[in-house]
Amino acid sequence: MNPVRCHNGDALQMKRQRYRRPPRWSTPLVLIHDLHLLRRFVRLRRGVFSLLSRLRVSENTLMAVLAVGIGFVAGLCNYAFRSCIDFFRWLIIDNGGRLTGYSPDTWDVNRLWAIAFPVIGAAFMLPFFIRYKEDMAFGFPRFLERVNLRGGRLPLRLMFTRGISSALTIGSGGSAGQEGPIAQIGGTAGSVVGHLLGMPEERLKVLIGCGVSGGVAATFNAPLAGVFFAHEIVLLSSFELSSFTSIVISSGMATVVSRAMYGDIPAFDVPAYQLVHPLELALYAMLGIVCGCLAALFITGYGKARAFFDQLRVNPLWKPLLGGFLAGCVGVLLPQVQGNGYGFIEKAVGNDAGWLLVTLLIVGKIVATCVTLGSGLPGGTFAPSLFIGSVTGMSFGFLANILFPLHTATPGAYALVGMGAFLASVTHAPMTGIFLLFEITGSYKVIIPIMLACAIGTAVARHFRKDGIDTADLAARGIDLRAGREQRVLARIPVRGVMMHDAEVLPESLTIRQFLRRAHTPRQHTFPLVNSGGGLTGVVTIHDFLGVAFEPDILDKVPLREMATADVITVTGNESLADALGKMELSPFDELPVVDPGPGGRVIGILSRREAIAAYNRAIVERTFRA
Repeated sequence: MNPVRCHNGDALQMKRQRYRRPPRWSTPLVLIHDLHLLRRFVRLRRGVFSLLSRLRVSENTLMAVLAVGIGFVAGLCNYAFRSCIDFFRWLIIDNGGRLTGYSPDTWDVNRLWAIAFPVIGAAFMLPFFIRYKEDMAFGFPRFLERVNLRGGRLPLRLMFTRGISSALTIGSGGSAGQEGPIAQIGGTAGSVVGHLLGMPEERLKVLIGCGVSGGVAATFNAPLAGVFFAHEIVLLSSFELSSFTSIVISSGMATVVSRAMYGDIPAFDVPAYQLVHPLELALYAMLGIVCGCLAALFITGYGKARAFFDQLRVNPLWKPLLGGFLAGCVGVLLPQVQGNGYGFIEKAVGNDAGWLLVTLLIVGKIVATCVTLGSGLPGGTFAPSLFIGSVTGMSFGFLANILFPLHTATPGAYALVGMGAFLASVTHAPMTGIFLLFEITGSYKVIIPIMLACAIGTAVARHFRKDGIDTADLAARGIDLRAGREQRVLARIPVRGVMMHDAEVLPESLTIRQFLRRAHTPRQHTFPLVNSGGGLTGVVTIHDFLGVAFEPDILDKVPLREMATADVITVTGNESLADALGKMELSPFDELPVVDPGPGGRVIGILSRREAIAAYNRAIVERTFRA
């Protein structure tokens, strides 16, 4: 068909197909071009490492230098991201308010325009949902999965697609936070740098952690909070001194950039904290319990909202519009829930709000956040958690002042502690909550109350919900990040496919001399003993005979059952290598008998740690080549 003679739509379709699927004869040319780019990339990488080797730069020094650069980039990205949020808020809400007469402080019919603003922001994002569908579905749980289980390779465009779309969500009045997106933006910067330099996977994770800590530190002007956010939430507490040093450097550098842009001011303007009476610590402990229970409810509600929108039988493009509409409905009644809510957090900790309002805002912010993020609109849960914690603490503080007026601080002090306690409970990251509050207040007096509330809140939340809000979605899909990629690979390999099938099994009545004549298997060091019925009665190892090898008088007199270890840990052929290696950690032997799961426990083979590791390595190589 000639494209000139056909309909314009058909010609356009043919042109798209031609660009989308090159003909067979062009495939070698594409491969040659890709190989040429690959060779240039390899030469560049070799040149960089050759220069470093000539300069005698150690690996730790290189990581420190890269951390400085990544921290600088993360600080600039934070400035650009916050500027985008301010721009979209000016474009949609400020200009929209001037055109429509909308004001969050007046109760009239124009208040209904609060519904339109998040919907407009979601409508602006529709091209992103169409063109970059994979990036728009790349929430913080997917980010954690990619970093911890999939090698940490992140595309550069994610910095722009995720940044602009998240800024639209927050700037148009959606209930979301900017910390999750800026953590992804900074982490992507670290991933791109590490990928260009050909860093191994473990070092690549460290560079991603540098970008994450830099982004969070620049957002709150809190370098310690950024460090612990990266370690507790992103790297899952996998601590190494070298990685910790790099992350600290990046966090400090990003904070320097942020202070150069915005000045040395904290994220929230909070009054000085005072502990009125030592008995107040009991009240802070109770506040931790309340925050822990409420955090578990928030995690559950967030999961329910995501499941509701996933099961909704409508065009996927309608879901973010519906989420913006529902968030706007909540914003009509409670306009304080719109955006990241930083302005109202300052009012809460400054005692500039009433009890009824802050109590209603607990429910309102939870609902608005769940429908905003559950519908697929991009954003973070960090700022909503701080908001919910502040209004929860303030509501609790009002009640404490009524019951114990002479022994309690102002409700704003409880709002301050509630921020950290709820954040720690929701994310299951107590150190992040503790150090964030310490850096915001700059007061040592808040340390003991916040430590108490964060620890108790996290313990209560973990009692009801094993996973935090960032990993609950992955846990629902059967992904355990803390187990790591190794456990996932090992869980797919059955013992039956790895064990030594021709293992030598000995009768328990065999004498030592007879054993020494038969034990000629070089790859087997543990020998199962069986009775006349074929049942396992114990095991002996080569090391058991070191003390009797030079005692010829007993070689023909002592049967093997007298020297055997009777209490034996066994595995079955249907178990996975992950379960088998877990049992091997409890056993003094590096080889375990494999028994038939049926009655009698007949020995069918031997599983050695060496063979298990070799099978794991083969699986990793195969998986890498398939990818």
